[in-house]
Amino acid sequence: MSRQSRDTGATWRHVWSGMRRDADARALVLASENGDWDYERLQYSDSDSEAELPAAGGVAPVPSAVPVTGESYCGCDSQAESGFSPRLRGFHRAKDCRCGEEEQELDWVWDGGSGSTATRLSCGDRQVNFHSEYSCGTAAVRGSKELADGQHFWEVKMTSPVYGTDMMVGIGTSDINLDKYRHSFCSLLGKDCESWGLSYTGLLHHQGDKMSFSSRFGQGSIIGVHLDTWHGMLTFFKNRKCIGVAATQLHNKRFYPMACSTAAKSSMKVIRSCSAPTSLQYLCCARLRRLLPGCSDTLDVLPLPPGLRQLLHNKLGWVLSLDGGAPPGGAGPRGPPAAPTGLSSSESDSEGCASDREAGRRKRFRWT
Repeated sequence: MSRQSRDTGATWRHVWSGMRRDADARALVLASENGDWDYERLQYSDSDSEAELPAAGGVAPVPSAVPVTGESYCGCDSQAESGFSPRLRGFHRAKDCRCGEEEQELDWVWDGGSGSTATRLSCGDRQVNFHSEYSCGTAAVRGSKELADGQHFWEVKMTSPVYGTDMMVGIGTSDINLDKYRHSFCSLLGKDCESWGLSYTGLLHHQGDKMSFSSRFGQGSIIGVHLDTWHGMLTFFKNRKCIGVAATQLHNKRFYPMACSTAAKSSMKVIRSCSAPTSLQYLCCARLRRLLPGCSDTLDVLPLPPGLRQLLHNKLGWVLSLDGGAPPGGAGPRGPPAAPTGLSSSESDSEGCASDREAGRRKRFRWT
């Protein structure tokens, strides 16, 4: 009897492992083959945690893998190509969408040498492609430059359907093994104390905990990240609107920009990466931006000589165009009813997400 019980348990583990391993890879095929699938009844995936072994005799549900739609920086993801059913518009890849991308020199690109075995780089190492054929776990990649002292800002565009257990953008130290979970589906960034990750589900992960932080993001979304090592703050942006401060007290630490995905044939592209020292020039530009929050670009309204205007545009244009206002809805990201261990809350601050010492008084939950 005991031998039969052990054999049954091993069989269930094998079956469940196989179901999880190819769930992401099957999603697009199932969607295109099932012509009777009612698009209006589709539900977005909430699968943001590790799988649990189903009880003996029960049938484990296959994780939902329906892409998130309607969260693009532009409207390209809603324009289905000819020949595609409108019901399946979430599964097509937007045709050569370049919205939000500008021709500019990048401070860093993705590092192919340190990424997972299931990653492949293209577009001059700007774009990372995860799981080119099928997905059997979690793949991750990091930037080619360690983010030392100063101000660092970058933007990552979702260039494929966004679905599956998780697709994330964030930061981590050099101690993270990016290939550790190549045979398991998980939210890699934020599983330990060495990384922070923003999931496409809107959850912020760190040290094994997660909290509601923003709305979802999907294909065509642009996720911005600002790492301020001077004030020790990590701030996220979505479609160039401030989401909120994710972490504080990050002084004297060195991070890499990172991204990960469990979804088959998924991809992300870094479209901007800038760095600047925390100089008086930077602090003045940041202050000017907060004093003129209503304009899309502070340089457009300042009466500056052409030479100085061009200099500031080249060196600190990203600072003068950041939207540092409060996130939609006013007070900022919603925190859980009871903050997990390691979270702190603080009072509101009218200056939004700008990197300033007073920003520590904002009303939002975050890791410290």
